[in-house]
Amino acid sequence: MAQQIQPIFILPEGSQRTTGRNAQRANIMAAKAVSETVRTTLGPKGMDKMLVDNLGDIVITNDGVTILEEMNVEHPAAKMIVEVAKTQEDEIGDGTTTAVVIAGELLKKAEDLLDQDVHPTVVVRGYRMAAEKALEVLNKIAEPIAEKDTAMLEMIAMTAMTGKGAEKAKEQLSKLAVKAVKDVADLKDGKLSVNKDNIKIEKKVGGAVEDSELVEGIILDKEKVHPGMADVVRNARVALIDVAVEVKSTETEAKIQLTDPNQLQGFIDMEEKILRDKVEKIAKSGANVVFCQKGIDDLAQHFMAKKGMYAARRVSKSDMEKLARATGAKIVTSLEDLSASDLGASGVVEAKKVGDEDMTFVKECKNAKAVTLLIRGGTAHVVDEVKRAVEDAIGDVASALASGKVVAGAGATEIELALQLRRYAGSLSGREQLAVNSFAEAIEIIPKTLAENSGLDPIDVLTELKSQHDKGRKWAGIDVFTGKIMDAWKEGVLEPLKVKTQAISSASEVAGMILRIDDVIASGKSESRGPPSMPGPEGMGGDY
Repeated sequence: MAQQIQPIFILPEGSQRTTGRNAQRANIMAAKAVSETVRTTLGPKGMDKMLVDNLGDIVITNDGVTILEEMNVEHPAAKMIVEVAKTQEDEIGDGTTTAVVIAGELLKKAEDLLDQDVHPTVVVRGYRMAAEKALEVLNKIAEPIAEKDTAMLEMIAMTAMTGKGAEKAKEQLSKLAVKAVKDVADLKDGKLSVNKDNIKIEKKVGGAVEDSELVEGIILDKEKVHPGMADVVRNARVALIDVAVEVKSTETEAKIQLTDPNQLQGFIDMEEKILRDKVEKIAKSGANVVFCQKGIDDLAQHFMAKKGMYAARRVSKSDMEKLARATGAKIVTSLEDLSASDLGASGVVEAKKVGDEDMTFVKECKNAKAVTLLIRGGTAHVVDEVKRAVEDAIGDVASALASGKVVAGAGATEIELALQLRRYAGSLSGREQLAVNSFAEAIEIIPKTLAENSGLDPIDVLTELKSQHDKGRKWAGIDVFTGKIMDAWKEGVLEPLKVKTQAISSASEVAGMILRIDDVIASGKSESRGPPSMPGPEGMGGDY
């Protein structure tokens, strides 16, 4: 009688395992699906997506990373593609759709090579070589840009906003974005660096997009603490205090016994005197505007109003830091130490009602190193999308100034890159040559998608573009409005070099990582979650 061999299970019950070609196919399919989702948003004629969450909240956007974050992608390989978009967003703030589309296309082309029995590691090595060459070519073809090239910087901002909700006011918004970046730029070791956190973007529903403005200073969503305070303070001397203007309560629980009604009155008078002293100390420094990170007692507010001060309380730490950069004030944590040298200056501090909200404008700061963009628009969705477009523009301008290099958009850079990579592939022997050629083809997805989204024939457009580049016109790109080939540089379609280099390096890295996976082991669901038909722990949206 034959001995029966007991099967050995090394994985817990309910685990799923996909191996070999099946694993690769599944991962590539998931990554392609993510890429296809955002592909239609690319370019000036890209469409928007409406995303509705389980609470019914709506987001309408054209921004790659916003779409992918709102989609709550589940598949592990698809999540890796979403990471590419997040990296692009954190590094530059723009080009997220480009990065994701290139990553998806690299995997699609790799699949063809895998079907021809080219080993995945050969494809990965070829892709790595192609990416290195691509970065070298990009650096070579890029043109220099400096802080004084305002017109070029505005074109970069406009290119970033074309095709988004902010397009109708792009001229005005691009001027505001460039001015904002220039205001906060710092010179470090002879190089310009821009901290985008110093540009505060406040959005308020009401008015039109054209009513958006740049304030050389900070807009706080705080009202003045006392109605007796003036609405406008000119030539403000600003004190920033990180200490409560209140009577300090005891650290431990304390009991105070009073034996005489006069003692109670004395106790109240003492508290009043403490608060009066605190306000006196602030007044002695010469401050007429006070921003407090903590609370201000009601009685202290009254004393401040009597002294002709303007005050706002519970200002957030990040806003306090921005106020310090804008006005030149120092944040003080002890009223004893507050002196005239700690104060900052602002031309006007004004209480204003924007929409239905009371706000404080700290503006006309000389040499403000922190500024605020106030974005207006007809509805909340419009304002949100304009804000995203302006963030892209600011990211692009900041990136162009930091790297000092720019390339043309409209698909010109990608076609030039593909041309140079094909030449490079011709110099290689071995199977990597196939991978480099596939990489070149994959990069052509950007002009191809631009053409498709504009209703043009992608094959006609690509062949025409390639012939122009063969003749040495390196900035020949697609004019999506006429369907003709144009000189993208002369037409002012400009992008910072970093958008392209970051997109290519992140896309090739993630494609390489996905291609090297030949085994996906997904552990079973934990039992605490209950049967699949039951809602999840929050009572909604569990694993169905």
